[in-house]
Formats: sequence, C-alpha cells, structure tokens
Amino acid sequence: MISNTIDRAAALIKKWRNDPVQMVREEFKAEPDYWQKKVLRALPDTDPKKQRIAMKANKGPGKTAVEAWAIWWFMGCQGERGEHPKGKATGITDQNLKDNLWPELSKWQQRSEYFKHAFTWTQTRLESKDHRETWFFAKQPWSKSGDTQEQANTLAGLHSKYIFFVLDESGGIPTAVMATAEAGLANEEVQGGWAKILQGGNPTHLEGPLYDACTRHRNLWYVITITGDPDDPKRSPRISKKWARQQIAMYGRHNPWVLVNVFGEFPPGSINTLLGPEEVEKAMKRYGILTHERYEWAQKRLGVDVARFGDDRTVLFGRQGIRAIQPVIMRGMRTTHIAARIMLAKERWDWEIAMIDDTGHWGHGVIDNLHAVGLPIVPVVFQSPAIDSRYANRRAEMYIKMAEWVRTIGCLPNIPELTAELTTPTYTFSKGRFQIEEKDQIKERLGRSPDLADALALTFAIPEQPATMATAADRLIRKMGRNTTHHLVDYDPLAEEAFV
Repeated sequence: MISNTIDRAAALIKKWRNDPVQMVREEFKAEPDYWQKKVLRALPDTDPKKQRIAMKANKGPGKTAVEAWAIWWFMGCQGERGEHPKGKATGITDQNLKDNLWPELSKWQQRSEYFKHAFTWTQTRLESKDHRETWFFAKQPWSKSGDTQEQANTLAGLHSKYIFFVLDESGGIPTAVMATAEAGLANEEVQGGWAKILQGGNPTHLEGPLYDACTRHRNLWYVITITGDPDDPKRSPRISKKWARQQIAMYGRHNPWVLVNVFGEFPPGSINTLLGPEEVEKAMKRYGILTHERYEWAQKRLGVDVARFGDDRTVLFGRQGIRAIQPVIMRGMRTTHIAARIMLAKERWDWEIAMIDDTGHWGHGVIDNLHAVGLPIVPVVFQSPAIDSRYANRRAEMYIKMAEWVRTIGCLPNIPELTAELTTPTYTFSKGRFQIEEKDQIKERLGRSPDLADALALTFAIPEQPATMATAADRLIRKMGRNTTHHLVDYDPLAEEAFV
C-alpha cells in the first residue's frame, strides 16, 4: 500500500515537473490567468531565452501569487538524489517580503496536502522536513546601508545543481543585487541542472534589474508585460475595468501614474526622453501583423552607418515605408568590402536610394566606390545643418523623425539590442531648436555605439517618397511570373527580404 502511494506521488511530481499550470490546477485548485500561464510554462522550458523571466506589471494583477506558485513548484518538483533544490528571495524591503510574498507562500501551502506533508514554513525559510539543511528556500533582504559589494552578496551562498532566485518588486532593487544570481546561472550551465531567475515589479524606476531586463539586457530576458488596459483582451482580469477607465479619463493615457499603475509601462524618464521601451515594443509587435499592401507603394531605402572605430559595427538597415527589415551587421570590414555588400543588397533587395553616414568622412571611401558604379547615393553628415530649421542639425532632424515614426506607425523587427539604442538617446530644446545628444555621449551610457539606431535614422534623411513607376511595375512582374494570370507559388511578401 505504501509502495503504491509512493509510486503515485512520484508519477504526479514527474508530470508537474513538465507542467506547472497543471500543478496549480490540481494541487492548489486555482486557474491561472493568461499571463500567469506564460510565466509558469516558462519555468520548465529549456530555451536559454527563458532562463531569466521578468514580469513588468501594473498594480495588483496577482504577480505575488504566481511567484509563490513558482517557488512551491521548484521546491516540490526539482532536484535529484543527492542534489536538492535551493533558492533565495529578496524584495524591495524586508517588510514587503514579510507582509506579502511570505504569507502568500503559507496561503498556498495550506491548500495542498502534499506541500503541508513534505515541507515546513517558517518566518524566514521553507524547508524539506526530511532534509532541512540541504533542501530549502530562504528569505534574504539586501542591505540598504551596504556598499555595492555587500548588495551583490545578497543572494550568495547557494551551491546546488538546482537553484532558483526570486526578486519581488524588483523595480526598486539595486542592480548590484542581481550579480550573484547571474553567477548561479553560469554554475547551472556547467553542472547540467536547473537554474532560473524570476523577477517581478511595477515599472516605477528607470534603473535597476527590471528596467535593465526591459532595455539594456532585453536580449537576455523573457519579459512578460502585464496590463490593466481595459481595451486589451489579454489584460489582467483582476483589475477593475471601471477603475482603469476612470484613471485614464481623469489623468490621460500618457500620464506617468497611469502608465505605471494601469498599463504596466515605464513612465518617461524626463521631458527629454526620445522614446520609451513600451513604444519600441509596440512597434516590434506591429511587425507581426503587417501586410504588404501597407508598405509596397513606398520607396525602398537603405541606411548605412559605417564603422568609425574598431569596436563599432557597420550596419545596413533597410526600410520601405512603415516597415523596417532585418539589418545586416558587419565588423572589421574594409571600404571595398562594405561597398560590395551594399551592391549585393541592391541585387537582392533592389533598394532605390542609399543614405550613407559620411560624418568625419568615415564613409567617404564607400561612397566613392558606389558612385563609381553609378548607384544612387546620398552622403549624410550628422552635424551639418538640418533641412528643417526646427532642428539644430541633421542628427536631431533624423532621430526625431525616426522617433515619431516608431511611436505612431513604424514596424520594427524584433531586435533586443535595438530597444536599448532607441531608448537611450535624449533631446533638449535650445534656442528654439531640437538637439539630440552626441553619439559619443550615448555610447558612454549605453556601453557601445548606437550603430543600429544610427543606420535606421539615416533612412529618414530625406522626405518619404513613393516607389518609382518603373520599380513598382518591375516588382509586379517578378511577383506574377511570365504568365500574369498566376502568382508564383513561392512568393512571400512578408519574408525577410534577403539582403540579410
């Protein structure tokens, strides 16, 4: 009888290990919301991009509950003989952990006979009743008075093949606290176990682990945005639509308080923030629902940012109307090689005009090579006078026009590095004209040159134009083939057009 009970329990745990949603349904008798299921399903997912999970949330959607479910799933379903799971949680304050996450863990434990039988809940730890010293999850506050190194040691001290770190209300936690958690992920890769970081919070700060996950390190994090937008079908159902509409009506959709508490979006850092991360994210989402009829009328143009120094990149960024396509990124290429790659892009994508950065004459050799073969080239010097007198120079003119395009109609390919490059620059309004900060200043704060953003901005160097009649007709012929009553069966107007 005991043997049968153990076998059934082992089978159940094995099933839950691959399906945390089912564990919540069966053991806690709860039905997760849409976004909560995304978090839970990311836990067993072996995709490296889901090793770090960030919940960027509006006010009160139930993120503490999903953190508690994730911790109990980790405690009950991970590990192996001789290798027990260990984890730590930290939060914005020790009191916040004491008042919110820790009672939530107790609440869900009381609904489960398994977790009540196998684990002990205390004010500071969850412990396996059979392995108290080696199988645990601990509450660990960070030191507000400590230096960076002391804060970095907050999550230190765990040694296991199975490690889990949870940062609650991470919007206000110092970046240094994340350092040891990152080291735990490296350890997991070597040992072949399971290690993940889960953080969640309201986007109230333009610094810290949550902001970094959504901007500078977006390529490393699986970011789930939780919204209370009353018009979003995937909104959190725990937020009153009536309340949300009242806040929007009273303060406006772009009010910082509404952005954070209703939409789960970062507020502008200041009045001179060029773009917010949510605006870039929306432009990337538009790309997935784009139809070719909306952009095929427009001129195909190519922006080329030529590398200035050894660690910079040469970038070819194509755009046709509202659609930007996957860029080509090159390193360490000579002038002739860059020109040859632009010619290849002409052959493959049939761009109609190319704008090439010639600031400091770094692009001069490329321009000369392309002029020699008769290609339509526009050299652009970023610091030269703007066409429109509202702007201090060409850089400001191109960047602000690009930002307006991103904010309203632009469709961007999903490139995490581009998010940081578009959200880092700021502008000022001086002597009646807009001014964008210098590239070297952006590079210092970003940690790299904003080559992707510069190349895309170059496609806004001249006013938008329709495709030439000859070019448009030529495209139609290629689509149709010789028999104009039948389309070519392999034509895909939304395919990444292969100059990449």
